[in-house]
Formats: sequence, C-alpha cells, structure tokens
Amino acid sequence: MTERTFVVVGANLAGGAAVRTLRDEGFDGRIILIGDEPEPPYERPPLSKAYLRGEDEEPTSLLPEPWYAEQGIELRLGVRARRIDLDARAVELEEGERVGFDALLLATGGRPRELPGVPRSERVTYLRRIADADRIRGHLGPGRRLAIVGAGFIGTEVAASARMLGTEVTLIDPGTAPLKRALGPEMGGVVAGIHRDHGVELRLGASVEGVEEAGGAVRVGIEDGEPVEADAAVIGIGMVPNVELAAEAGLEVDGGIAADAAGRTSAEGVHAAGDVARHDHPLFGPIRIEHYDNALKMGAAVARTMLGSDEPFDDPHWFWSDQYDVQLQMAGVAMRWDELVVRGSVPERDFTAFYLQEGVLLSALSIGRPKDVRRAMKLIGARPGREALRDEGLDLRTLT
Repeated sequence: MTERTFVVVGANLAGGAAVRTLRDEGFDGRIILIGDEPEPPYERPPLSKAYLRGEDEEPTSLLPEPWYAEQGIELRLGVRARRIDLDARAVELEEGERVGFDALLLATGGRPRELPGVPRSERVTYLRRIADADRIRGHLGPGRRLAIVGAGFIGTEVAASARMLGTEVTLIDPGTAPLKRALGPEMGGVVAGIHRDHGVELRLGASVEGVEEAGGAVRVGIEDGEPVEADAAVIGIGMVPNVELAAEAGLEVDGGIAADAAGRTSAEGVHAAGDVARHDHPLFGPIRIEHYDNALKMGAAVARTMLGSDEPFDDPHWFWSDQYDVQLQMAGVAMRWDELVVRGSVPERDFTAFYLQEGVLLSALSIGRPKDVRRAMKLIGARPGREALRDEGLDLRTLT
C-alpha cells in the first residue's frame, strides 16, 4: 500500500496542533509542515505581553524542536507556499519545489490589517511576529512615548505592557470604548477605566488621517483633532485572513476559507483550520475566530477529520486577555445581543456579564471571576434564566 502524505500549510498553532494530533492518533504516513516564518510553531499571545516586556527570553514553542525530527515531521520553514494545484494534488513552494499530498490542511493564519498609506518602519510597527515585538520593545521605557492606533485586543494589551514599563501611552480609536466590537460599549467602558487608572491617554472617537515620521519621532494625524506626537507608533486595527492561496486555487472564500462544521473546504481532501477558517459552527453559524484556544482545538479537530472523523467542531470558544493585574476571560461568541445580565459588581471590577439574545446565552465575560466563565461554558446556547444568572448564591454548575 502506498504511503499517504498529509501536508499542512501554516507553521503556527493550528498547524502545529494538527501535526501533533495526526501522530497522536496513529497516522504513520508522511507529514510535511510548511511555514513562511523561520521558527516552528510558537505561542503568539506573549508577543503583546510577557515577551514584549522582556520577561520571557523567547516565545514559548508549541512543541520542543527535537519532537519534529523524532516524529518524522518534515519541516519546510522560512518558505512560502506559492500555489495549490488541485488537479495534480500538489503544493508548489516559492523556490519551485512541488509537494504532493493525499490530504491538505490550510492553516495560513492572517496578517495585520494595514492603515492605508502607512507602511512598516523602525518606528511604525504592526504586531504579528517575533521581529515586530522586538522592534516595539526597543521604543519602550521611562521617558518614551508610544502612540497606539486601534483599541482592540492587540492595542489594549500593548498599551498595558508599555505602561508597565513606564512608557507614556496614547491609545487612539474611532469607537466610543476600547474593545467595543467584542464586549459592547458598557463593558468596553470598564476596560477604558482600567487603562485610565494606569495613566493611558485615551483618544476615543478619533479617526486617524495618517502617520508621518520626522526627526526621530512620529506624528499621528487626527481628523478634526490635535495630532499625537510620539517616539513610535503601533498599528493594531485588526487582522486580514490569508486566503489568497485558497482563492487562487478556486476554493470558496467568504471572509475566510469557507469550511463545513468538520473543517472540510469546497475542494475534496482540502481542509482549513485556525485564524483563516470560516467554519460552519453548529451553534453560531459561519464564523471565523482568531484566538489562541481556538487555533489549538480546531487544528486538532480538523486533523481528526483528515483521518476520517465526521465530528463537527462545536467548541463554545474561550479566550483571555491579561492587562496590568487584570485578566479578562470570555466564553462563547456574541455577534449581537439584546440583554446584558450582570452577576457581581461592575464598579468594583469583580463581576461576570452574560450576553443573551432572546433569552439564549451566547457569551460570558468575567473580570475577577474566571470560575464563572468556565462554569458558564456548558450553558452557551441554553436558556438558563436571567434571575438565576444574577443570583450570586446560585452555583452556575447547577443550571442547564
């Protein structure tokens, strides 16, 4: 019997989790992992936190580097996949090598969304890779000024790390609150208060016109407002999924690589996982998730699909964000909601907020109460009752 070859494009958390699962599940065929970064899969969350602050010497690798050789994983690192030939069942690499496959996983991740007309430079950085964090770190410390464009997770985490190092920080966003898209205006307002308490200048409702460099500094232009002067700027306005490889091969693309509930794309034997996959979630519908936990779990789940499983990837999703001494945890996905139910005290920043749509629990956010989020995960998609959620004397584990 001819040895089967599984190819994974994307040497990131989803790709790494997939190759690990393939071996753990007993696949003894050929596995090739392709990635355009020179490093094997590593954890990206520390790039805006511990690594950026210099507390970690290097980001944590997903697996010890010797593991790949021990398990017979063929690494093609620092190499870009240029084209997928579906007819020949092969991936063509940048330098011309063609790698044949029996099954293919696209875990191509994403790249930072660029501010029009604002390229990368030594003083203007988009954070995605180790080199980006190294560049930002060189501009942090007492007496330094940092402008951050975008108050999403990257922006707020970099702001917290910079302030912890004594940097003066101005956080700029067109919205009315940080993390408004993910948390809504009320909970985003809580995050705003946390940053103000730590000395961050918030410029909310401010649209950026452009970023200029001159005389060893940067100037961020604000529409109808005073410009922001700083030593450096970080742009964190979202991520663009790397769908080009899939689109050029003729796969269905819709805000990400379209996949069914098990991670299968529109092409036979081709799968998608991680940041780039817009999969059909049994509860939330077509959705693309960019968080660490999703990459690990979905990479593993889709690897099992490659081995013949038909199980849907129905994880309720969970993520966290460390900012100063505060940890936000959130479970579920709420693209919209009509009611916010709070257990605990928002002013004391010791609470859990539950996001409901027509009585259905879609998401739970905690500050200071991580156990609540863990216990609420099994309630995502259920109708636990508003008063029960508010009742601090009632154990969430007893609800259904």
